[in-house]
Amino acid sequence: MSETNSAADVAAPHRYTAAMAADIEARWQDFWDAEGTYEAPNPSGDLADNPELAAKPKKFIMDMFPYPSGAGLHVGHPLGYIATDVFARHQRMTGHNVLHTLGFDAFGLPAEQYAVQTGTHPRLSTESNIENMTAQLRRLGLGHDKRRSFATIESEYYKWTQWIFLQIFNSWYDVEADRARPIAELVAQFESGERPTPDGRDWSALSAAERADVLSGHRLAYASDAPVNWSPGLGTVLANEEVTADGRSERGNFPVFKAKLRQWNMRITAYADRLLNDLDGLDWPEAIKLQQRNWIGRSEGARVDFPVDGAGDITVFTTRQDTLFGATYMVLAPEHELVERIIPAAWPEGTHPVWTGGHASPAEAVTAYRKQAAAKSDVERQAEAKDKTGVFTGAYATNPVSGEQVPVFIADYVLMGYGTGAIMAVPAHDARDFAFARAFELPMRCVVQPSDDRGTDASTWEDAFGSYDAKLVNSANDEISLDGLGVVDAKIRITEWLKEHGVGEGTVNFRLRDWLFSRQRYWGEPFPIVYDEDGIAHPLPESMLPLELPEVDDYSPRTFDPDDADTQPETPLSRNADWVNVTLDLGDGAGPKKYRRETNTMPNWAGSCWYELRYLDPNNSDKLVDPAIEQYWMGPREGQPTGGVDLYVGGAEHAVLHLLYARFWSKVLHDLGHVSSSEPFHKLYNQGMIQAFVYRDSRGIAVPAAEVEERDGAYYYEGEKVSRVLGKMGKSLKNAVTPDEICGEYGADTLRLYEMAMGPLDVSRPWDTRAVVGQYRLLQRLWRNIVDEESGEVTVVDSEPGEDTLRALHKAIDGVGGDMAGMRFNTAIAKVTELNNHLTKAGGPLPRSVAEPLVLLVAPLAPHIAEELWRRLGHTDSVVHQDFPVADPAYVIDETVTCVVQIKGKVKARLEISPSITDAELESLALADPAVVAALGGAGIRKVIVRAPKLVNIVPA
Repeated sequence: MSETNSAADVAAPHRYTAAMAADIEARWQDFWDAEGTYEAPNPSGDLADNPELAAKPKKFIMDMFPYPSGAGLHVGHPLGYIATDVFARHQRMTGHNVLHTLGFDAFGLPAEQYAVQTGTHPRLSTESNIENMTAQLRRLGLGHDKRRSFATIESEYYKWTQWIFLQIFNSWYDVEADRARPIAELVAQFESGERPTPDGRDWSALSAAERADVLSGHRLAYASDAPVNWSPGLGTVLANEEVTADGRSERGNFPVFKAKLRQWNMRITAYADRLLNDLDGLDWPEAIKLQQRNWIGRSEGARVDFPVDGAGDITVFTTRQDTLFGATYMVLAPEHELVERIIPAAWPEGTHPVWTGGHASPAEAVTAYRKQAAAKSDVERQAEAKDKTGVFTGAYATNPVSGEQVPVFIADYVLMGYGTGAIMAVPAHDARDFAFARAFELPMRCVVQPSDDRGTDASTWEDAFGSYDAKLVNSANDEISLDGLGVVDAKIRITEWLKEHGVGEGTVNFRLRDWLFSRQRYWGEPFPIVYDEDGIAHPLPESMLPLELPEVDDYSPRTFDPDDADTQPETPLSRNADWVNVTLDLGDGAGPKKYRRETNTMPNWAGSCWYELRYLDPNNSDKLVDPAIEQYWMGPREGQPTGGVDLYVGGAEHAVLHLLYARFWSKVLHDLGHVSSSEPFHKLYNQGMIQAFVYRDSRGIAVPAAEVEERDGAYYYEGEKVSRVLGKMGKSLKNAVTPDEICGEYGADTLRLYEMAMGPLDVSRPWDTRAVVGQYRLLQRLWRNIVDEESGEVTVVDSEPGEDTLRALHKAIDGVGGDMAGMRFNTAIAKVTELNNHLTKAGGPLPRSVAEPLVLLVAPLAPHIAEELWRRLGHTDSVVHQDFPVADPAYVIDETVTCVVQIKGKVKARLEISPSITDAELESLALADPAVVAALGGAGIRKVIVRAPKLVNIVPA
C-alpha cells in the first residue's frame, strides 16, 4: 500500500492525502476558471474589464511556445511552466498586473509525418494533441489567462503571420537611415531619378519584370535561386540542423545534396549590426549573447577585386588584407556563379597534371567535382580533413598588388554562404590553404616574418605561420611597401591603397546568412503571394487574408531515387490545381487576371516570431496589435530601453535561431511603426533540464526504467544485468514519468514543490520519484498545523505568538520574498520548510497572525492547498490576489549574534553581541574578555583584525 493510502490515513479522515489533494485541486481549478481569477486586464479594448488592476505596474511573463506532441508531457516538460507560474503568482501578490498565458506552436513536421503515415489530417491530430496537453497542464494549476491562448494553426492567427510577411516583402532597408522603409518610398526614388537604376536607364524604360528584379535586390523578403539541402529520398529540402555531419538526412538517413532552387529568403543580414549591438541592452545570460554574437560573426576587413580576363572580377573578403602580396592562388565555392563564365574550352598549356583531376577539359573537371561536393554537408566541407580536394578551373586571375597571374580553383572547403564565396589563398599563413597548396603543388610566399627559426622559404615549412605580433616582409611594389610594418599598420596602409586604385575598400563582413524561408511541405502557413504569367510575384491585398490551407489528397512530398541528385521538389500544395491556378483582382488597377499561387509554405519558425504580440490583443481582427496595448505591456521604459517581455523562460537550445528570428521581426515591425518595442524579450532565463536514468541491456537497447531492480549496487531487468547512465527523459528511452502519474500518487502541489525544490532552476538535475514524498510530507505537516486531521476543524487561535516564532516567521518572510523575486525557488522552499518545522516543534495551535502569513508564503508554490486553507481560515476572496507578507525588520535582525575571537588563528572566545555593533566597540569587548586576556598572557598586540559582528582576529607582537 502506498504512503498516500495508508491505514493511518483512513484512521484520520481529514488528513491531507492524494485523494484529498485531487478533490481540492479539481475544485479550485474549476473555481479559478469560473471566476476568471488569472485574467489580466488591458488598459483599453475588449479586455479592459478591470481598470483598478490595469492601473498597477505591469509584468509580462512568458514561456517558450510548446509544440503539442502526440506523446504528451513527461515531468521534464513542465519545469519552466511551473517556475514562471510561481514567479507570476508572487508578482501578483506584490502589486502587479500580470499577463501570463500559454499558446501552442502547432505547425510543423511531426504532424505532417503522422498524416503521411496514417492519413489523418494534420489539423485533427494537432488539435487532439492540444486538447490532451491542455488537460495535462490544467492539472498543474497553472495561472494562465485562458482568454489569450491560441494555436498558430488558427486562421485568425496566421492571417497576421501572413500580414507580417507582406510588411517585410513590401519593405527595404535604408542604410543611410539605418531602418526599414516601405518599398513604395524606394520606388518613388527610382521614379524621380533620385536613385539611379543599376544600368542607368529611366525607371519608366524598364519592363515590369526588370523593375521586379531591381526591387527584389532590395526587398527584405525576396525570392532567389538559393543553395539548399535537397534530399530526393525524402522529397524535401532540409534545414542545416536536419542534416547529419556525414551529409545524410537526420530522418531516414538518406543522402543529402546541394541544389539550387527558387526559394523565399528574409534579408536578416541587413539587421546584422543592430542585432549585434542591441544585445548589450538585454538582460540575457552571457552564454546566449555570446552564441548570438558568434552566429552573427562580425569581422572587419577589406573587399578586394581580382580581375579575370573577359569575365569581370572575382571579389573576395579578407580580414588579412595585409597578406595580399602572399596570395598565390584563389579558390571559389563550387556553386559560385562565376565558375561557368571563367572556365576555358581547354586546359591552358603547361597545366600541372595534379590540377586537372584526370579530366580532359576544365568543364568536365568542374562538373564532376561539383557533383562530388554536392553530396557533402556544410559541416563536412568545413571539417579539417587530411586530404584536401579541389580542381583547377582553367582560369587565372590577376593579383591587384603584385600583378601576378594566380590560378583559380574550386574546392569544397569554401562555402557560398560566407563572405563572397571566394577566397584569396595565402598558403604560407593559413593552415587550410597550406594543406591545399601542398596537395596541389602550388607556390607559397612568406609575407609575415616568422618569429621562430624556420626562415622565410615557405616551401621548406611543415606548417603555416601566422601572427599578429610579426612584421611584414616581401610585400612591396613600385607604389607601396608594407615591409617592416606591423600587421595593424599594414592593414590600414593597404586598405587605403586599394581604395585609391579602385580595386577594393575596407568593409565589414558577417557570418550571418539570409534566412531561407521556404519549405516544400503541406503543414505550414501558405505564402500570400501569387505569380502572374510573366513569373512576377505579387502580394495579396490585406482583404484576401487569411489565405487558408487547401485540402489535398496526399500530404507527402514526392520522393525520388535517394541517389538521384538531378531531381526537383514537388510540393503537396502543387497537387491542388484549383487552388494553385486562380483568377483574381488584386486591386492594383489591372483587373481580374490569371495567377499561380506560391506552393511552398513558411517554415515552422514563422508563427513563433511574433506570438508575444498576439497574447497582448488576441481578438483584434483589425490590427496586428492595438498600439496603446502594446505600449502598456511591452513599450520601452526605464531599465528596458528597447522594451519587450519582462521575463521569457525556455531552453538554451533556442539560443540562436528562434531568438534571432524573433528579434529580426520585432525590429522590422518597429521600423515600420507597428510596435514601440524594438526587442521582443527584455529578460531571458534558461531553465535546466530534468534528466533521468537510462537503462540498457547487453544489446544497447533501452529497457523500462520502472521495471529495473537494484541489487548490491547493480541493476537488473528480468534477471539480466543492465547498464545505467544519466540522460534525457523520453518515451523512446523508456524512462519517462508523466505528471499524471505523480499527480495521481501525491497531487499537483507536491509535483510543483518537488520540481522547484530539486535544485537551482538553471541547472539540470536527475529525477528521483522516491524523493517526491519529501515535499508531500511538507504539505501534510502544513495542513496539520492548521487543520485537525480528526475533525477537519481549523485549529488556529487568536493569541499572540512568542518572540521565537515571530523571529522565525519574519526571517522566513524576508528570505522567501527575496528568493521568489530572484527565482531561487529551491531555497524559498527550504525556508518555508524550516519555518513549518519550527511551528511543528513549537507545538500547540498556531496563532492566526502566524497561520495566515504561512499560507500566503506557500501560495505561489502550492496554490491549491493555499487556496483551500485560506478559505478555511474564514476568507471569502481568493488567495491569488492577496498581498504577499512584508517582514518586520525588527524581527529579521537577530537580537544577538555569536562573534568568534581568534589568536593566531585559533578560537579563544565566543562573544554574544548585538548585530549592529561597531568595529571599535567589538575590538574593545574582545580585548577585555577574560579568556582572551589569559590567552595573551601579557604579550603585546601587533594587529587586531575586526570583521563585525562575526570575527575578531588578534595577532600578538
